[in-house]
Amino acid sequence: MRVLVVGAAGRIGTALLATLPELGHDVSGLDLRAPEARDANGDVVVGDCRDHAVLDRVLPGSQAVVHLAGVPTESPLPVILDSHVLTLGAVLDGMRRHGVNRLVYASSNHATGWTPRAPSVPADAAPRPDTVYGVGKVAAEALVRLYVDRYGLSAACLRIGSFLDHPTTRRHLTTWLSPGDCARLVDACLRAPELGWALLWGVSGNTRGWWDLADARALGYEPLDDAEAYADEILATPETDDDRLAAACVGGEFTGPGFDRPADPREEA
Repeated sequence: MRVLVVGAAGRIGTALLATLPELGHDVSGLDLRAPEARDANGDVVVGDCRDHAVLDRVLPGSQAVVHLAGVPTESPLPVILDSHVLTLGAVLDGMRRHGVNRLVYASSNHATGWTPRAPSVPADAAPRPDTVYGVGKVAAEALVRLYVDRYGLSAACLRIGSFLDHPTTRRHLTTWLSPGDCARLVDACLRAPELGWALLWGVSGNTRGWWDLADARALGYEPLDDAEAYADEILATPETDDDRLAAACVGGEFTGPGFDRPADPREEA
């Protein structure tokens, strides 16, 4: 499949540029800047995904879009809505213009961060955002669903946990998503014959996980990595109150007081 990765210079985008070709896909990218990683494969166009002319350049010939673009940290509401919702809307409209009918969208566990711990939390848990960032992801999921229902788009929204080379905290023993499993999950969504609409957890097959991967597995996702391989090292240090807070809800420490009043990055520039 020919796949356009929007937000190709970010951490996940750079990883997918390197790994999706290994899974058989023809990959190109779009970002406001060029990827720094030397092992990134595929052609990357530097440009704004809100620019119709740019989209008209990169979308023809694509069969699917993996949309990762957006401010990756907590920010004021106007910044979040512009970065996550308006950019996505422009890409969705561009996909309609060019007949691209499959989307994999990088949502976040923070769209449902206040959901309390349970033995098995379904991936389609009701929105309970823990931050303004999470609100942006909820709004983006709703926009994708509109295009699925009204225009027949096939789409998967991945509520991604902690995308890292390896886990480093107790919470990560639940939430870790390895780069390899991230590529395998995206690949499953690209290849699924009948995707329709899917809300999926973006995590590896973690032994201590309590986020239900049944829907992702039904699409063909078979995670190969497990945070348990790092458990002995992580658990060697005593558990703290912060660790207990991080284990109480899906959003972990993002439900704590430190994310109450986000700074405006435009004021800090």
